[in-house]
Amino acid sequence: GCNNYLKMASRDEAQDFVECNLCQQPVSFFCRRCGVNLCDPCAIRHLRVKSKNGHDIVDYTSKDDDDTCHRDNHSHKCFVLLGCIISLIALFLHLQNNCSAMYQLFTDEVTAREEEYQKQIEEAVKKLHQKMDDMQKEHEVVLQKQKKEFEEMIEKVYDMQKAQNDVLQKQKKEFEEIIEKVNEINEKTIKIQKTKIVKEMQTFIPYTCIRKRKIMTEVLQYSIPKLYKRKIDELLENELTENEFSCRRILDIPTVTSVIDTGFPADEKYKSRLFDMAVTDDNKVWMGGASNELKLFDLQGHLHHTVSITNIGMYLCMHNKQVVYSDQSDNTMKMIFGTDNVVTMFTTGDWVPYGVTSTASGDLLVCLRKDDQSKVVRYSSTGTVLQEIQYDSQRQPLYKKAAYITENVNGDIIVTDWKKKAVIAVDRLGIFRYLYSGKDSEFFACSVATDSVGHVIVTGGVGKKISMLDRDGRFLRYIIPEGGIKDPRGVCILGDIEMMVGECLTGIAKRIKYLED
Repeated sequence: GCNNYLKMASRDEAQDFVECNLCQQPVSFFCRRCGVNLCDPCAIRHLRVKSKNGHDIVDYTSKDDDDTCHRDNHSHKCFVLLGCIISLIALFLHLQNNCSAMYQLFTDEVTAREEEYQKQIEEAVKKLHQKMDDMQKEHEVVLQKQKKEFEEMIEKVYDMQKAQNDVLQKQKKEFEEIIEKVNEINEKTIKIQKTKIVKEMQTFIPYTCIRKRKIMTEVLQYSIPKLYKRKIDELLENELTENEFSCRRILDIPTVTSVIDTGFPADEKYKSRLFDMAVTDDNKVWMGGASNELKLFDLQGHLHHTVSITNIGMYLCMHNKQVVYSDQSDNTMKMIFGTDNVVTMFTTGDWVPYGVTSTASGDLLVCLRKDDQSKVVRYSSTGTVLQEIQYDSQRQPLYKKAAYITENVNGDIIVTDWKKKAVIAVDRLGIFRYLYSGKDSEFFACSVATDSVGHVIVTGGVGKKISMLDRDGRFLRYIIPEGGIKDPRGVCILGDIEMMVGECLTGIAKRIKYLED
């Protein structure tokens, strides 16, 4: 308002364009004391400049008027100028207040953002520290596992060394006995030759010396365990999977391809009928049950042969193409030789034989019990004791009630323990590998078999299930065929994709396809 007024007056009273001495804008005022032409903005700034004589600012058109006229006109102009100054001051104060309010809002916003960012940074740092702690703990777990595995490997090597030394000392003794015997024979031969008695020479060599010569047992072969280079992060995952063992997938629903009614009677105490089975090279199956006989069926269920035995057929295996069974009545291992001939292979002394299996090396592994003790013994076909497995590395008993037994493709010796309700595995030297006691309290390890790729098949006995483990004793799944399986006990593997499982209370054996072709 005041600027417009001054400009209008300037246009009315000034005819020529005159510049401000400070900024070269059109002049509006004149300071008489300083003799300076001033525009509107510079007039305000000029009033702020200190001067000994003060300032006398008048309208430029009235700078030459006399004092009286000047005072009247000057008073009016000063009033107008003062109004302008007050308006400018009010505007400045308003802007200052607005700027203060805006500054306060901006400051509050910055403070809030800063606090939010600080919280986010603190949270991120906290998560980072937690992640670092977790990684450190994970690293420590890996290191501890590696340390434990290394210590176990060292202990295993020491145990193997001790076992080898024991075997070598035993074989050394046998060699020394043979050498001594050979030397003795040689001395006698030389002595007889010197006598030149023909009759004594003829009778001595074939009948006296050779018959009495001791036959040395087979030299056992051993090898140290293989060491594998592994990445640390692989230790946090399962080291082996099912696909590493077999290219065949396990069927989601196994199928029953045939059913065999074995016809065994039920025993009086447990009402059990079918106990064990063993498959022949020509795909027939020997069955043993609650009667003193063994029955040979083909896979379609036709009975081919029945052999009378001196005990119930509870523990069977195939050995050198003949069926072998444990006879608890006289603590012997017997074989069906030929058609019906029952031959005693050897005796187990005062230990009662139970589960039996034939090994890849041609030996027999037998579960033995005496009082509350159990052990596994490796026998040659002639009954020579080659190995005994009874204690772990701390000299604690491995077994409480050993029952069924099998050998896996990697040489592990796997036993079901009826008192521990567990599957117990040791390696070929008898060093403990693992114990599997099921996924729940209902688990019961009755019988056991292994297939060509190392799966461990465990039947659960009365009312229980069929469990499948990998070769390291890790649970893979349950085998539940179409129509189910009731009270599974005896089990054997047929070829590469099927198994035969016996229902102990019904006496029914089911042929089950559990792997894809």
